[in-house]
Amino acid sequence: MEIREIRSDEFSLAWPIFRSVVAMGDSYAYRPDISFEEARALWATAPARTFIAFAEGQVVGCYLLRPNQPGLGDHVANAGYMVAREARGQGIGGLLCEHSMEVARQAGFLAMQFNFVVSSNEVAIRLWKKHGFEIVGRVPKVFRHSSLGLIDVFVMYRLL
Repeated sequence: MEIREIRSDEFSLAWPIFRSVVAMGDSYAYRPDISFEEARALWATAPARTFIAFAEGQVVGCYLLRPNQPGLGDHVANAGYMVAREARGQGIGGLLCEHSMEVARQAGFLAMQFNFVVSSNEVAIRLWKKHGFEIVGRVPKVFRHSSLGLIDVFVMYRLL
């Protein structure tokens, strides 16, 4: 598998996965009908960086890496990951996480924080814990899940 950074004008490579994941309404707070331009502005405009994963010539996943906060909080990275439905269960999410942590270290980040991990996303929570993240907070009933209604999210964190 190859993972590489893309330019803003290449965001169309990530768009099919992005659109599919967000449309489900079960893991990201973005509007399910977010437009391509809105998504590209969020994911591919500096300081955000987007990376895509290819396997056998097909895009199978992508991730966003950016500072979690501006100014005095910009030493902590934030990331978001998406894997194509047909490629799930093959370890791609873990490879994306490992790659993002290495890129974050190289960029000078000292830690990584996930601000909005949906509590029903048990696969992601197990994966992030496997990679050294811990739940450091819970925010009650802030996510409008497409089928479960209002549910909690976790804040997860680890030093790099």
